[in-house]
Amino acid sequence: MRPNIDISHTLNGRVKDYAKQQDMALDEAYREVIETGLEAVEHPDGS
Repeated sequence: MRPNIDISHTLNGRVKDYAKQQDMALDEAYREVIETGLEAVEHPDGS
């Protein structure tokens, strides 16, 4: 089950800008941002 969370307009805009810069769909951009963030918190030392 996916959480229903509030995302600020500012944060959503940043992801939209990223998606546009990378020429990808918004859902792809959100997936990449989330996966990258999870990697960062699971492996904070970069390993």
